[in-house]
Amino acid sequence: MPLTLLTVPCLSDNYAYLLHDDVSGKTAVIDVPEVGPIQAAAEVRGWTITDIWITHHHDDHIGGVDALRKATGARVTGARADDHRLPNLDDPVEAGDIFMFDEAKVEVLDVPGHTIGHIAFHVPDAKVAFTADTLMGLGCGRLFEGTPAQMWDSLTRLAALPEDTTICSGHEYSTGNAKFAVTVDPDNTDLATRLADIEAKRAEGEPTIPTQLDLELRTNPFLRASNSRIRAHLGMDDATDVEVFAEIRRRKDSF
Repeated sequence: MPLTLLTVPCLSDNYAYLLHDDVSGKTAVIDVPEVGPIQAAAEVRGWTITDIWITHHHDDHIGGVDALRKATGARVTGARADDHRLPNLDDPVEAGDIFMFDEAKVEVLDVPGHTIGHIAFHVPDAKVAFTADTLMGLGCGRLFEGTPAQMWDSLTRLAALPEDTTICSGHEYSTGNAKFAVTVDPDNTDLATRLADIEAKRAEGEPTIPTQLDLELRTNPFLRASNSRIRAHLGMDDATDVEVFAEIRRRKDSF
């Protein structure tokens, strides 16, 4: 499938993504924290933005949607259940829906936790998932609206995607997330290697996002609540996965 993925830094630590179909010329942008960097990235490549996909209602993900729609005429897709606090939607979608981006199938996943109305977009042909503030590099979003059980269920479903899926999350939080992860998973050699790689990339001003799901499964503590070493380190050998996840999230909130 001739699809090109581009990461666009926005605001202080946000990322938007451009997904370009090299045959049809269609270009989707996933979340619009601000207009300028997104338009500039598209224009320098000669791309025309035709679609806007929204993951959730927070302003640092939708702040530029109306201006970008006005400038480009792009169609806006977002969660029907959350349309009361999203920009006007041309194409409201629900969990389980499938829509087409030219010839590429896009699956809509319901991933509440960070917010109740959070959705993700999975494009199997491109082996990419846009998970925004649900599954993040070495982390997950704060539980502003959802419960630990909801977030754990969301993360479990994302973890079941093919392991070679590229995970496009919404923020450059990898450094802080990695330093926290080491405190709950100190004997993980993959994690130690990843922390060193992240620090090297950030020292050069390079992004650490997107990542690969197989790497997250090996290093992201928020996906590893069933791991025996983490459970033993936390003194929670007999706890449920949700209880372990909730404790990891609690510790991260005060880290």
